[in-house]
This record gives sequence, C-alpha cells and structure tokens, in this order.
Amino acid sequence: MYIRVKLLNGFKEPLIYTIPDTWDTKDLVGTIIEVPLQKRVETAVVEEIFSTLDATTTYTIRTASSKSVIPSDAHYFSFIQKLSSYYAVNRLHFLKKIRHFLNEKEQEPEILEEKELLEKESALLTPEQQEIVNAILPSIKNGTYFPALLNGVTGSGKTEIYKKLIIYAWSLQKSSLFLLPEVSLAAQFTRILRKQLPSDIPIYSFHSATGVKEKRALWAHLVSNRPVVVIGVHLPILLPIPHIGLIIIDEEHEVGYQEKKHPKINTKEAALLRAQISHIPLIAGSATPSISSLYNVSQKKWNLFELKKRFAGAFPTITLVKLTTKKHRPNFWISSELAEALTKQLEKKEQTIIFLNRRGHSFFIQCKECGHIPHCVNCSVSLTYHADEQLVCHYCSFSCAIESCSSCKKFSFLKKGIGTQQVVTILEKLFPQARIGRADLDTTMNKKKWIQTVTDFQEGALDILVGTQTITKGYHFPRVTLVGVLWADINLGLPFYNAAEVTLQQLIQVAGRAGRQSPESSVIIQTMIDHPIYNYSNEQNYGAFYLHEIQNRKLVGYPPFIRFAEIELKNENESLIIQEAKHIALYLKKIIGKEKTSMTLLGPSQPPVHMIKKVFIRKIYLKAETMAEILALYATIKKNTYTSQIFFTPNPLS
Repeated sequence: MYIRVKLLNGFKEPLIYTIPDTWDTKDLVGTIIEVPLQKRVETAVVEEIFSTLDATTTYTIRTASSKSVIPSDAHYFSFIQKLSSYYAVNRLHFLKKIRHFLNEKEQEPEILEEKELLEKESALLTPEQQEIVNAILPSIKNGTYFPALLNGVTGSGKTEIYKKLIIYAWSLQKSSLFLLPEVSLAAQFTRILRKQLPSDIPIYSFHSATGVKEKRALWAHLVSNRPVVVIGVHLPILLPIPHIGLIIIDEEHEVGYQEKKHPKINTKEAALLRAQISHIPLIAGSATPSISSLYNVSQKKWNLFELKKRFAGAFPTITLVKLTTKKHRPNFWISSELAEALTKQLEKKEQTIIFLNRRGHSFFIQCKECGHIPHCVNCSVSLTYHADEQLVCHYCSFSCAIESCSSCKKFSFLKKGIGTQQVVTILEKLFPQARIGRADLDTTMNKKKWIQTVTDFQEGALDILVGTQTITKGYHFPRVTLVGVLWADINLGLPFYNAAEVTLQQLIQVAGRAGRQSPESSVIIQTMIDHPIYNYSNEQNYGAFYLHEIQNRKLVGYPPFIRFAEIELKNENESLIIQEAKHIALYLKKIIGKEKTSMTLLGPSQPPVHMIKKVFIRKIYLKAETMAEILALYATIKKNTYTSQIFFTPNPLS
C-alpha cells in the first residue's frame, strides 16, 4: 500500500511512501507519521491511501518510518479537520503550530509565577455550589456533551467549582483543560491550582510565557498517554490531550479569546467544537456572560447555573457623574465627586483603582459639550475618525465630513482622549501625598515591573492603582473600596456591533474589584453621555441588559440572529488592494444576486487601522443565516488569482 503525505516543515509538494505491512490502514488518513527524507526524518500528515502507483513515477519509493508521533484520542484529528474547515485553512496550519512550539530554542526562564499574585485559599462549598457540582459530575463520568454557562457574580466562588470538577475528573483518570483570556491570568491560576489541588495531579501551563522546558515536559506527559491538567489561553485547545474529560473556559465573555493573528481562532468556539466532538462537558464561567452564550441558554442549547451571592463583602454603591454638565474643575478628567472620594480614601488609608480603557480612543470623535458620537446612517455603529477630517463607517464605507455636532450644533470635539501616564501625572498634582502605581499594556510587557506593581498594591504599598482592562479580571484586591472609571463610554464609540456589550462587561468587571471583603464600597462612573447601559451597571441587573440588547440585535440583524464573517485583504500596494477589494465585492455580490439568498455583503471598507508596517488593509463583511452559506461563498474566491493576501474570520469579535 502507498500513502501520499504532506510534510509539516512547509514543503508544499506531496510525497509518496510505502507503509510497513504491520500498519493498520484504518483511520490512517489524517494521522501524523514520520518519514525519511534524504538523510533526515521529517514529520508529515497522511493525506491519501492507495494501492496502485502511477506509471509515470520514476523515483524510488521509500518506506515510512514510524506512526502516531503526535498522541491523540479517537476524536483529535476529527476536531482538527472540522476546525480547519470552519476557518477555511489547511489542517496542516494547526499541526505546524504545535510543531513550532516543540522546536523552540531554550530561552530565559519566565518569572511570571515567582510571586503569588492572587491569594486565595480553598474553601468548603456552599449548598448552591455543591448543587452545581453535583449536576455536572454525571457528564464527566459518562462522557457526554454538556455545555453549561456558570453565571456567577464577581467574588461568588466560581473557582471553587472549577477545582472540584478538575479533582473529580482526575479521580476518573480523565484530563482537564482550563482556559483563561490572558497569559497573566493563566500564569496565576497555574500557581493557584498547583498550590491547592492534590499534589499527585500533574498541572502544566502552555502559553506564550511558558518556558521551553515545561512545554517539552508537558509533551512527554502527553506522549505517555497519561491524564493531565493543562492551563493556557489559545494554544492548549490544539494539543492532543489524552483522555480529555472536561473543558473550563473562565471569563468566557472576553474578546481576548480571539487570536490577533490569522487565522483568528476564537478559542471559545474551538473549545465548544472539541467538547462536542469528544463528548465531554464544557463549563463557561463569567459574571457578565456574552450575549451569544445567554442566547444559547434561552434556546435550550446550553444549561444555566447561577451564583448570585458574593462569598464575602457586599456589592458596591454605584454613582454616575456626567462630565459634560460639570465643567468648572481643576482638571476635565477628575470630577469633583471623584476628587472628594479620593481625598476620603487617602484619609481612611483605603485603596482605590482608577480605570481607563484606552482601546480605540483615537478612532472616533465625541462632542465635549453634549457627549454625542456620530454614527453611521446604515449600520448602527460609530463612524471612524480619519486624519483627513473625514468620518468613515468601519463596515459599509459611508463617509462624511466633520461638521458641527448634529445634536447640539456646536463644534467642540474630543479627538484623542487621555492615557494612563497622563492620569498618573494629574493625580500626582492633585494628591502629592498619594502613592500611585500604573498597570497597563506597557507595564505588562515588562514582567518584573508588572509583578512588582501588582504585588505592591496587594500588600498595601500603593494607595492608588491606575490601569487599563488588564486589571478588570481575576485579581483579588481585598483593600480596594473605591473604583473610579474615568471615561466609561469610550467603548461605546468603537465601530463594532457589540460595543454596548463590551462596555457594560468591563464596567461590571472593574466594579467587581471593589468591596470584596468590605461591607461598604463605591464605584464612580464618569460619562460623557446618557446611555441605556448605565441602567444596568449594577451587575445584579445584567440579565435585564441581555433582554434589552438582544432586541436591538434582532432589530438590526446582528449575531446571534445571523452569522457574521470578515474577509480581510492585505497588500503593500494601496492602489492594487483598492482595486482587488472592489473586484471581490462585485464578484461576490453577483453570486449572491444569482442565488437569491438572504446573504448580505458590506464593504469593502477601510478599517480604523488601515496600514500596519507599510501593508494596507481592506475588509469585506458577510452576513447570512448560516455559516455554511458564507463558507461556500468564500470558497468561490479561491478560483480567482489575486496579488493581495486574503484571510477569513468567522464571527469576528472586533
């Protein structure tokens, strides 16, 4: 028998080998083997089995070396195949990613886990927690697909449930996969689980900050076919984890689960696919679940479990302050209410978090007088601000000049916003006696500085911590009794259909840092505009927000009622990319018109960041009732040849 294989080293042409007589050909297609090539051995995937050799073949056919160099269960390669089909890429892409990380050269050891950043001890389960655990255990034992949303308010003890489920899976000799939205959180939870779970449970981290030695140790464990607990962000979902019996996705609402590089895999969607194929439970936890997850619950596709009480402390008091109506103050960004609260905090020697989400702050404009943000007349998203003083729609390319505010008729716009370093400088001038730290993207890039800052704040060496979204999730700051949100509605200006959802989730998450071990705490939310989401800023009202938002989505035709996909073009030649984007859009519109489907095409449009490293970007969006329709339409593009790189992303989160 002969096999046709593709090498994982990037060599494009398929090669032919014979297979040993001892090999069972059943399920051989799609498996990973080793084959001889010149004087070395290469890893390859089996693409085809056949019995007759083409008469034109003149070279010597060699025999494959060994079988199953990547450990897997019966479902692993089926998962990889379906994932590659969904993202319209060759399955070799995912297998190469694993190979790449195994072949990395040794690097300096990471210090992310040297200090305890999240001090939490195991606790006895409450009756509510035990009831949830008892409901999930049978699906682990019996090996049944059981998607469940664990909707627990901040500080309600979701982690305790995760730990009990992992221990139970281990008692049955089953592996667990624990996913988190950020590397820093994955590193912390690795430390926590190693400290609090039984010492005989092997726990490995697998993410971009994991050292090569630990990655190789994990691989050796996987090859040994023994159960294991793996913690990470994106990469672990692609691992061939033996005897997998449980997947946990914490903070399931986070957009961080979508990779930034193509193909932009949504780890949560991939995990759901793997759980379904492997017949295992998937537990998705959050205090602020995604609209799509709550919709799945409403459609009886998911199970719902709720934790409505905090373990300790009380929910904070929330105060809304409108910046546009109170202009006479020393600094525009610090309201008198926030300044007064900070003064009292310093007097009481209690800690404060000042939160600023700078994501996309320069992409839109906002009236300083009334807070109005210009929106597209076609797409229900904000217009993107361009340097040529034009406002452009991120989706359909509608554009208009910047004129006076359409709401108050004045011409006074915020075009840039404020950064964390500026906030620190302002606070240092207003409160010279305060000890102030900063935690944002810049500090997280410097791991030593990041750990030191967070540790200092936890130990009381800082009075005020100024930070971005990285401090809104997972961290336990018991001394924090005040949270100040400087510019709450900044995310509402983002040109994405889920802007309101993301804004409220972040407000509730950062508010959840306050009062975890205190009977009294407060949150001051500074806004520029009145918006319906502020009626739901208390996390106990999040369910009401879902009912409000789901009606809006249904009205304008956005997920979860339709399927949404993005086609992205990249080219170093601007005129070529404009030409090819228009050609593809017209080509697809003709097909849509002929087939008379419900599919809609938006664009081509220029995204907010339309050039990166001298490479230009254009985007086309597709809406349809099913993703299968979109995938079939996208497949027709491959029949044509373009100079631009073309990428496909189903259900983009931003």
